[in-house]
Amino acid sequence: MSNMTKDIQELHDMLKNKKITSDELIKESISKCHDIQKEINAFVTIIDDAKSTKDTKSLLSGIPYGIKDNFSTEGVLSTGSSNTLKDYIPFFDATVIKKLKDSGAVGVAKTVLDELGMGGTGTTGHTGKVLNPWDHKRSTSGSSAGSAASVASGAYPFALGSDTGDSIRKPAAYNGVVGYKPTYGMVSRYGLFAFASSLDTVGCLTRNVKDAAIVIDNIKGIDKNDMTTFDSENIKLFDSIDGNVKGKKLFYIKEICDLSNYSNPSDELKEHLDNYKKTIEHAKELGMNVEEVSIDRTLLNALPAAYIVISCAEATSNMSNLTGIPFGPRGEGDDVMEMMKDHRTKGFSPLIKRRFVIGSYVLQSENQEKYFLNAKRVRRLIVNKMNEMFEKYDALILPVASGPAKYITDVNNIYTGEVNLLEEHLQIGNYGGFPSITIPNGFVSKLPVGVNITGKVKDDINVLNIAYALESSMEYKNQIAKEVK
Repeated sequence: MSNMTKDIQELHDMLKNKKITSDELIKESISKCHDIQKEINAFVTIIDDAKSTKDTKSLLSGIPYGIKDNFSTEGVLSTGSSNTLKDYIPFFDATVIKKLKDSGAVGVAKTVLDELGMGGTGTTGHTGKVLNPWDHKRSTSGSSAGSAASVASGAYPFALGSDTGDSIRKPAAYNGVVGYKPTYGMVSRYGLFAFASSLDTVGCLTRNVKDAAIVIDNIKGIDKNDMTTFDSENIKLFDSIDGNVKGKKLFYIKEICDLSNYSNPSDELKEHLDNYKKTIEHAKELGMNVEEVSIDRTLLNALPAAYIVISCAEATSNMSNLTGIPFGPRGEGDDVMEMMKDHRTKGFSPLIKRRFVIGSYVLQSENQEKYFLNAKRVRRLIVNKMNEMFEKYDALILPVASGPAKYITDVNNIYTGEVNLLEEHLQIGNYGGFPSITIPNGFVSKLPVGVNITGKVKDDINVLNIAYALESSMEYKNQIAKEVK
């Protein structure tokens, strides 16, 4: 068995007992990355000269990992999977990279994402599409496509990701792994290429819940370079997981889970919701109470439109520095304006251009009230409703997406205005900064599907413990992708 299929605790014990060295683990991981790259195109850069660091006694010391390519890594190419940054080599590490180095973890690869994090298909990165390791004809989802696919393929036990609407949690479901988005502000965003700053959250992808807790324990904390961070020193995620969930109260939203709300439901959707019902029964067997609640469908239907408006507006502002002047390939032209126009026209994919057009439009003074401010009002109504629910319940539990990964030929990067709440509800976690985790929840058409648990702000321990208890009651922990033939 490959050592890279083992979890963090197993590898730590092997290192501690001198059954293997960190150098051997790193070499094995790099070799595996090269094998994976030939199959699924998960990487922008494989760091062939990565070396072990001194033993810090941390659970992560000597452990190789992957880095989504929108994190700044000193001296290592960091492209955001965009042609506008195809040659960009930062001079500093993101805070989370520095913390992982201090813990002794070793980054061995930079993973492909949807360009600049703005996409959910894994198909828009400048180096090409990421293929799902379970079925190369299927999408990985995104934007943390390469991170999810490489962890699922056994390249290393964990990878960093970022989540603005569902960019960690949906790829986790489609690739059969765990995707954890902690409370907003628990982990510093300094050195993460900003997409939508009020929604962006740093998190991780692993193959079990405890590994996710270990990773976030090592990278969380207040950071003077990110004013949104809070002091989480007293929140001990890994040490607090015990699986005791008796008496916990969960809820699900009828309008999202009721099959009758979906016209012409596919067999995959039916099977997916059947899997979800079985998980609800697992929760009850563990001593949890699960109740159905109803929320105004009009409010729920506004989720994706409000997300598009807010995220595109913030992205337009955040990425106004991508001009080709301070960094990136210089555009052609007789003056600065022409050079910037040429750089942005040639450098961005059609998806990014559309989002910038939307962002610019809703921020125009004559449009702000109708679009941008109304979107923020929708966000506030949704957050208020969730906070009201979290006064009564410990967590929200919902199926992720409307089934397994879609065929790449069927994915669409254009917002059509049609609302499928199963595909959009994970945005709730970003609207309110709520901790949210996706875990594997069985198979549909021989492909993995997931279930998501979301809780109130700073209640990450509770969310992780519920996820751990459910994970322990099922058979999908530590999965390694096996391509469906």
